[in-house]
Amino acid sequence: MIRLAINPLTWTNDDMPELGAETPLETCLAEARQSGFAGVELGNKFPREAAALKPILSRHGLALASGWYGSRLLERDVDAEMAAAEPHIALLTAMGCTACVFAEVSRAVHGERGTPLSRRPVLSDADWAVLAPRMTEMGRRLAARGLRLAYHHHMGTVIETEAEIDRLMASTGPEVGLLLDTGHLTFAGGDPVAAGRRHAARIAHVHCKDVRAPVMADVKTRDLPFLAAVLEGVFTVPGDGSVDFAAVFAMLAEAGYDGWLVVEAEQDPAKAHPLTYARLGHGTAERLAAASFGARFSPAAA
Repeated sequence: MIRLAINPLTWTNDDMPELGAETPLETCLAEARQSGFAGVELGNKFPREAAALKPILSRHGLALASGWYGSRLLERDVDAEMAAAEPHIALLTAMGCTACVFAEVSRAVHGERGTPLSRRPVLSDADWAVLAPRMTEMGRRLAARGLRLAYHHHMGTVIETEAEIDRLMASTGPEVGLLLDTGHLTFAGGDPVAAGRRHAARIAHVHCKDVRAPVMADVKTRDLPFLAAVLEGVFTVPGDGSVDFAAVFAMLAEAGYDGWLVVEAEQDPAKAHPLTYARLGHGTAERLAAASFGARFSPAAA
């Protein structure tokens, strides 16, 4: 079944908490449902205990699609990583999630406001030899808990480019799934459709993020930090940028993808009115998902 979710970054930002700081969680959830979404991902205002979170989401008729986990497998072994991740794993499983959004954040610069993206970390062969087997084992252990590791390639991290995604998929076992993020891959100079076709069997989760191509070209020319690029408006929701979502969804349908399509766009809510953009993202995703997936698409009642 294909369902639509939204990330609360539309309303309030995790990496820049001052963006949307005044917006209560209830507003995020009410407007997500008002826009027609069936689910949400975790954000910094969400309670992290299932007993507290379940009744809140239930009140708004929303499911939890997943939530971000930043790993440090380059710095610690799998036992230590599993111990660090346990509260997150327990929350996702208790909430009925089937995928864990998983990104390696060792050495990452995406949260550093003064570090340009050109200075982001690049793995050596020795680093790959450490990371890949640990990632496979992490995927194995998450699977034992009922969760698919959905690896999130991300600007400013060690897995950013299409070539790095290819190497990660080639050097890890099938226990490591792929979170295909259309915006991050486009920003990194990649092709979401081509990469998706190559790794179709591994796609475990999808982030539907659009890119404003003129802004992307400008921030690359100026070599801005990631968060500065966000503030410049490099990302937006589907239907407001240059990503060909009709082609992306057609590829996913052909691949037999089953799961959430998550609308996500880090924007300044003072410049990009959250409800307006949530509705635009949902409308675009709903129309294209219905066309591509047919009866497998389950729209939420608005």
